[in-house]
Amino acid sequence: MVAAGGDGTINEVAGGLLATGISGNTAMRVIPYGTANDFATGTGVLKGDPLKALRLAATGAATPIDVGKVNEHIFVNVASGGFGAEVTANTPPQLKKAIGGAAYSLMGIVTAAKMSPYQCRFTAPDGTTEDGTVLIMAVGNGRQSGGGYQVTPHALLNDGLLDVVVIHDAEITQLGTVLGELLDLQAKSNQFVSYRQVASLELESTTPLQLNLDGEPYRGTRFHFTVMPGALPFILGPDAPLKTN
Repeated sequence: MVAAGGDGTINEVAGGLLATGISGNTAMRVIPYGTANDFATGTGVLKGDPLKALRLAATGAATPIDVGKVNEHIFVNVASGGFGAEVTANTPPQLKKAIGGAAYSLMGIVTAAKMSPYQCRFTAPDGTTEDGTVLIMAVGNGRQSGGGYQVTPHALLNDGLLDVVVIHDAEITQLGTVLGELLDLQAKSNQFVSYRQVASLELESTTPLQLNLDGEPYRGTRFHFTVMPGALPFILGPDAPLKTN
């Protein structure tokens, strides 16, 4: 099964395969034709050479990869929330078509002026809870989102875990500290950026939180994130982040 398009197309095709059942030698392939193509690029299948992508699709070996799930919806690559998801949801399709990824930067400037942090509660698999603010968050099965940025740089497509990064609210004078923490996501001294790897996570928001699931908008106040280990056979590019035995 070949998905010719971007991250949203991959999501739709994967959802159809999982809903109808995967059997025999069925496997997904991708020919990148979308705006961002984060999943394809992150695995080494680059836009601009469809013949090379087709050759890989025809001759490559399938690898079972995990699929993320939030409530009843799936994501193959990344579920982003807060500021980044608001930008994606509010960017008109005509603008994306006209100027590509630069449209997200333009809408980001507009959205940032209106953005307030979300008040959220996180519940870990062991039942412990943590309250805090969320400005930006990402739950990664893959690593790359937002047109090339590695939001969850330690994520592996077949480790049975989701990588969760959260940027909490900070004052303008603290932005330099935030940027420094983004360069060392797992440092224990971080004040505004947290990074964790979990098999599941509950998230509750006091106000509706905008999510973006592989480019598809989803809004709500209560989210249950889980992972479906090895659920999707996929013919990946040479740079796919995989756990090796």
